[in-house]
Amino acid sequence: MQDAILVLNAGSSSIKFSVFVDHPDEPELRLRGLIEGLFTAPHFVAKDTDGAVRGEKRWADGTQLGHRGAVTHLVEFLLGLRNSYTLVAVGHRVVHGGEAFSRPVRTDEEVLTRLEKFIPLAPLHQPHNLAPIRLVAERVPQLPQVACFDTAFHRPQPELAQMFALPPAVTERGVRRYGFHGLSYEYIASVLPRFDDKAAAGRIVVLHLGNGASMCAIAGGCSVASTMGFTAVDGLPMGTRCGSLDPGVILYLMDELKMDARAIETLIYKQSGLLGVSGVSSDMRELLASDVPAARLAVDLFVYRIGRELGSLAAALSGIDAVVFTGGIGEHAAAIRGRVCLDAAWLGLELDPGANEADGPRISTASSRVAAWVIPTNEELMIARHTKRVIATH
Repeated sequence: MQDAILVLNAGSSSIKFSVFVDHPDEPELRLRGLIEGLFTAPHFVAKDTDGAVRGEKRWADGTQLGHRGAVTHLVEFLLGLRNSYTLVAVGHRVVHGGEAFSRPVRTDEEVLTRLEKFIPLAPLHQPHNLAPIRLVAERVPQLPQVACFDTAFHRPQPELAQMFALPPAVTERGVRRYGFHGLSYEYIASVLPRFDDKAAAGRIVVLHLGNGASMCAIAGGCSVASTMGFTAVDGLPMGTRCGSLDPGVILYLMDELKMDARAIETLIYKQSGLLGVSGVSSDMRELLASDVPAARLAVDLFVYRIGRELGSLAAALSGIDAVVFTGGIGEHAAAIRGRVCLDAAWLGLELDPGANEADGPRISTASSRVAAWVIPTNEELMIARHTKRVIATH
């Protein structure tokens, strides 16, 4: 039997999971899957690395499986594989670690209590990230669990990069720029030396483009600035999130449209972004295939905002050596990458169209002053790495 680490990424209506086995170099993926439709028509599936189904179950429409039922089923499934694996730890993606947590930590009641205080900072993510930690602790109390934070990679940013121009009484309550997608950026920074030693040691901008989208300026492997701020709704327009918004718009919505906080929350998190502008879809693939003018407008706005933020982040770095595309759109949408790179010609980036259509990994010409790369992210492996390290030190 091999020691195994379970990695959980819990959302509001689904739980993604991966199983990694111990390996001298780094954890090795063996299984992955998800339980989706937790409150509608739950569906569980687990596949090995060859895509073969190792386990599957469907529940009747209308079944309220919830996070408790999902975690219970998942743990029972994994315990049923005890002839192959010995589960030694669980690593969790937790969106917000606040100012308190700058690195992954082993969870206990004190840690969970502190993390629950950050729920107002990430109300749509934090409760669902924390729920499985408590549920696993109830079901298998002796099993070590590790929380890995999307904010932690950004904590070493310069103080000025984290500040809003607000009075200290507000700032001291934790109102500052945190940045997110840190596990993705940390992974890219860790593997970039395999592709480009010079860029890895220098100044890069990583574009994590997916349903959630952000960009991060990294110097020498450390976060310098990011597009997301106090919440994961800031920065770029995303699938359904609006991105940067003048605070005066919020006041207008309250005063003129009489919208309350919850209605505004729904608007800026779930009804805006690519979906809101296009009226067609939040999926970039559908927008690129559509001939609806509003769909083209949504794509144009997405590309335009990326260009604006790229200039800002290059300024924060005082120059730039490379850009890296990652995430679902970043890894697979050659049309978006191509437009971004062409717009960035002023930085010294020269696109290789053929390499871009082939998804890279290098999509800039050999003579380009600024290199451009496509590197798949792997947040689950990053969590497994952290979990292995944390439990080895306890």
